[in-house]
Amino acid sequence: MQKLTERLVSWASLIDDKTIEQARTSSTMPFIHPHLALMPDAHLGLGATVGSVIPTLGAIMPAAVGVDIGCGMIAVKTQFHASDLDGRDLAELRQQIERAIPLSAGRDNRKIVATAEPRVAELEALAEKAGFDPTTYAGHWRQQLGSLGSGNHFIEISLDENDDVWMFLHSGSRGVGNRIAQHHIKVAQRLAKQWWIELPHPDLAYLVEGTPEFTRYIRELRWAQHFALLNREEMMDRVANQLGRFLDTPVEERERINCHHNFTESERHFGKQVWVSRKGAIMADAGRPGLIPGSMGTASYVVEGRGNPLSLNSSPHGAGREYSRSAARKTFTREQLREAMAGIEYRDTDAFIDEIPQAYKPIDRVMADAADLVTVRHTLRQIVNVKGD
Repeated sequence: MQKLTERLVSWASLIDDKTIEQARTSSTMPFIHPHLALMPDAHLGLGATVGSVIPTLGAIMPAAVGVDIGCGMIAVKTQFHASDLDGRDLAELRQQIERAIPLSAGRDNRKIVATAEPRVAELEALAEKAGFDPTTYAGHWRQQLGSLGSGNHFIEISLDENDDVWMFLHSGSRGVGNRIAQHHIKVAQRLAKQWWIELPHPDLAYLVEGTPEFTRYIRELRWAQHFALLNREEMMDRVANQLGRFLDTPVEERERINCHHNFTESERHFGKQVWVSRKGAIMADAGRPGLIPGSMGTASYVVEGRGNPLSLNSSPHGAGREYSRSAARKTFTREQLREAMAGIEYRDTDAFIDEIPQAYKPIDRVMADAADLVTVRHTLRQIVNVKGD
């Protein structure tokens, strides 16, 4: 860990000057307490750095939470062993999963299936209690539940160090969460202009605790976070159903972990109650289970938090980009992606060139930097990868 300024600490050994400068700018906001913490996977983001933990007193910066509210990971350990997959056509399993779950941006379910019905009802009740109608943001939000999205979101079948089979996926609150986030970012920016508040960057606009705008944001944020959690649960149930059908045996869950990495919670740190916005970071309280995925084609990790107080009990959420999507497309080729994905069943397409492992920081370096934040329980290597364009 490095102390970069009085209000900025960093666990990142691989980090560029622009990312440090962005984080330094965020750390100068007057309500930061006690400091902003950069995780090992930190890289440039919208307004605030991805891979940062931002504790604030009496205010929240909506852009510092991220536009994919509640984005995170879920993993399930099954009773199956690698030997159960011997001789099986994994392309068939991948295609089954792709048929069961809508992939890519803008893709939703055609109908609300039986497993989704109680989850939709739960979200309807939660929205009513929060005093807002999610259809004002996305009229088809119910159909979005149980859909993956695109970018770095994925579904994987993986093996751990004992060759036990895991199901693993990454997704968030889809279009409805994004629109909620974008709305409140604009509200914060409008209020900053209205009150002549000078900001070092427009995306550091904030909402003040105790105001109607803050209260509405927290209510809708919490709804979106819960939508994201249930979205992952719904997809995981579908993956489990497909894996069970593929192996002619229902999945028995041995362990299930579901954690956010774009979210805000009220927590107590360094003697004060603060809002902790983790933008690309997971909770890592002592003993808390967590998930840290690598990039497409590299290892992922099931971890346990060590409760490091300087990190505000946090850890990285993944590998962290080294190349932007446009730069990755200019730098790498489809053949290089094929080489990186050797031995892994995936959909071979140019659409995933910007997700090539070389576009990300080496996950083993990130995990080495995080040694005082988490303990590794399992190392996973994927054998099937599903992504949206």
